[in-house]
Amino acid sequence: MVKTAMTGETPLLDSLTTLAIAPARVMRGRGILEPVSEAIARIGQQPLVIGGDRSLPLIESALLPHLASRGLAVGQGCYGADCSERATRNLQQVAQQHGADVIIAVGGGKAMDTGKLVAHQLDLPIVTIPTSGATCAAWTALSNIYSEQGAFQYDVALPTCPELLVLDYDLIATAPQRTLVAGIGDAIAKWYEASVSSGQSERTLLINAVQQARVLRDILFQKSVAALANPGTPVWCDVVDATVLMAGVTGGIGGAQCRTVAAHAVHNGLTQLSASHDMLHGEKVAYGILVQLRLEEMLQGNQLASSSRQQLIKFYRAIGLPRTLTDLGLADCTIAQLHQVAEVACQPQSDIHRLPFDVTPVQLLAAMVSTTAPVAVASGLNESEIAASSS
Repeated sequence: MVKTAMTGETPLLDSLTTLAIAPARVMRGRGILEPVSEAIARIGQQPLVIGGDRSLPLIESALLPHLASRGLAVGQGCYGADCSERATRNLQQVAQQHGADVIIAVGGGKAMDTGKLVAHQLDLPIVTIPTSGATCAAWTALSNIYSEQGAFQYDVALPTCPELLVLDYDLIATAPQRTLVAGIGDAIAKWYEASVSSGQSERTLLINAVQQARVLRDILFQKSVAALANPGTPVWCDVVDATVLMAGVTGGIGGAQCRTVAAHAVHNGLTQLSASHDMLHGEKVAYGILVQLRLEEMLQGNQLASSSRQQLIKFYRAIGLPRTLTDLGLADCTIAQLHQVAEVACQPQSDIHRLPFDVTPVQLLAAMVSTTAPVAVASGLNESEIAASSS
């Protein structure tokens, strides 16, 4: 803690902190799009709906008639394959031509990120309507930007969370079950990353955020198998709430100090490989958790990380999350390609450096290829062999 030079006293705050904690309003339930249209009408009269190839047709029959019945003039814009700089520029023009006074993002994480960023750039309110439980992007004040080729580039912190988040379980139920499995992987990462990135802080809000992440982890351990076996039931709704809503709470309360570490850094590195693009965000993050725990085990001799990794491997097997590079469809990647992934994940600005120890690309690669290794058993490739293969 920094002390003032004049008095030696500890200041109340080290610096100004601004937190975007939660959406202004959350509406959730089944078949709620008709009353939602009334709430949207109070926000704006000329909404632009931003979505993808699947979500826009889905919403045409589920929401647009209700908006039209309120006298709203609705426009539509497709973001394409990714939340990219080109996509956001194009949609800014579409929104301006339409005279949009509110943006409605409908779809998965990339639709949420695109809609939120376009709304921010045009200083418009944003309504988020997720159509799967794959991420907490409908909640957060953050957008991830990808290249036209689908590679992660950078993220943008936004000043506020959405004006309105609409969680319609009937819409979520239309998505493949794989999306909710991926959402479980993304959400459970909150504990493994927040407990590290918080740096054992004694600040009240960070303590709260980390404990929220722990409760989230426990809920997912306890309820995921039953939820996936019984879609549409109350336990399934509980898990959807966990992946879409509760996962957003941790980052909201904890802020940048309580978000991503090695698991998301590994995800960002993997997106540089076109072979990984068929895998969902949460699937790559879930694998990244195992990599992070393997690093803690290899470089710190952390036995708790070892037992946590074994616990997660069992859980992943039960619900269908990837445990290895082969599970991610990357069995044919060369060591040189995987070294590129590790280089990106270890760039100076990467969140991997929130770990309490230094990590080199070679060490990261060793962890990547040994995520399911038995406790205290080193990777079959040692550091010198990996370095030689990647040169």
